[in-house]
Amino acid sequence: MTLKNTAQSYGSIAKFLHWTTAGLFLLSYVAVYYRHWFTEEKTADNWTALQLHLSIGVTIAVIVVLRILWKAGNRNPELEPGTQLEHLAARSGHYALYAVMIIMPLTGYLGTGVNTEYFFMFDIPKFESTYLYNALVTDGLGISFKEFEKPIDFVHKDIGGAWLVWLLVLGHVMAALYHHFVKKDQTLHKMMIGK
Repeated sequence: MTLKNTAQSYGSIAKFLHWTTAGLFLLSYVAVYYRHWFTEEKTADNWTALQLHLSIGVTIAVIVVLRILWKAGNRNPELEPGTQLEHLAARSGHYALYAVMIIMPLTGYLGTGVNTEYFFMFDIPKFESTYLYNALVTDGLGISFKEFEKPIDFVHKDIGGAWLVWLLVLGHVMAALYHHFVKKDQTLHKMMIGK
């Protein structure tokens, strides 16, 4: 297996970044659902679950930047035979997934009201505590954090987190399974780890 992508398959770095992103999104959801379903507000367990969610979100942001940089410097494997509509759907789905991978960590950071204790090793200041927040929001827009947070949370929690991410991931998985079991082509194999 090569590090870089080839015409036939994704390379080991692209595969690592892909599966790491998928795993981190899943862990992020586990942390936030655990927090909401199994902990009481203002308890140590609640705080720990929140901090894990925030830490994973920051990690996702870093991985996504690395993915975009790696993708920009690499070729994509050749598309399997298909209709123009199938290829358009594949491109659109990938663009939508990348948009969500950028928007979710960004809105998560912008809308959180607490510092991120990054895996309990060091603190990342909340956006509200930064110079940029004061310049853009307080001085620029002339609004409070509560007014700023409301639309950000709506995007992060009500649109993205509640259903959009799940729909896009489900569509991505279903497309991969369609290629594997119906079209019987190499699409899924191109991203699988191992032989």
